[in-house]
Amino acid sequence: MRLLTHNMLSSNIKGVTQGFPLQIEVTKSITKQVDFNPDFIKNMLVKVEWKALVEAARAMGYGELPETVEVGMVEDEDFLRKFHHALLEIHLEEGFLVCPQTGRKFPVCKGIPNMLLNEDEV
Repeated sequence: MRLLTHNMLSSNIKGVTQGFPLQIEVTKSITKQVDFNPDFIKNMLVKVEWKALVEAARAMGYGELPETVEVGMVEDEDFLRKFHHALLEIHLEEGFLVCPQTGRKFPVCKGIPNMLLNEDEV
């Protein structure tokens, strides 16, 4: 599971009001090379929740992203490459996504998050 995907997921358990961002517990992560496309990365910058991405990247062992983003950074190729790496190349292969409000763990197996709810959670 890419961190791009993680940035769009939240816990939908009944009664949960603060289900984003899901915390990451890593059992296994992998890195997969993806062609660098600066235009795509620039467009994604306004669509991701930056703080959640930084926290997720750190949970995955990648600490190269700055705490905040400033307007001029979209022209800095070094920044764009670090953003690209975090967003598209780091994958959670095995582990859990954890609801920040309830602590419910959603398993990730072979890179696929299982966000199915139990009957009492719907």
